[in-house]
Amino acid sequence: MKRYHPFFVGLHWLIAVMILVALILGGPSLAEIPNDSPDKMFGLTGHMIWGLTIGVLMTLRLAMRIFAKVPPHADAGRSALNSGAKFAHLGLYALVFLMVGSGIALAYSAGLFAIIFGGSGAALPPAFSVFPARVVHGIIGTVLLVLIGLHVAGWAYHQFYVRDWLISRMWFGKRS
Repeated sequence: MKRYHPFFVGLHWLIAVMILVALILGGPSLAEIPNDSPDKMFGLTGHMIWGLTIGVLMTLRLAMRIFAKVPPHADAGRSALNSGAKFAHLGLYALVFLMVGSGIALAYSAGLFAIIFGGSGAALPPAFSVFPARVVHGIIGTVLLVLIGLHVAGWAYHQFYVRDWLISRMWFGKRS
């Protein structure tokens, strides 16, 4: 079985951890902090930088995926599973880009770039839920978590039921 280049592997796992941290800590943690708390500004600053970094890394990953040589798609032995895997991977890319895009749209519509990075001195809006981009951002986050769960379930299916050690393609080691 052919492995991905170590750079692809490292980028995959870095982005995966960053996305999980953003989804698990970003949404629930920031929602708990009132908008008039100084801690909210600190949390939003980190969340925005983190999210923009994910967007840049995903763009790099997509460009490399398009232009670099990668191993052929894995064959699960069933066309339905192969199609499902392909759509799941496309869905992950799409949802991450939509998540970053909706975050940027929220930041723009709420004036967060000027408040957080521009030093405008303005207060945060009383609530973010009034912005449609915030609602979309939350929905995409939930769908993304579900798709990540399905992705992990697919790995577990391959690892423990099919026993084809599919994860070795996206892990470090000798490329053959």
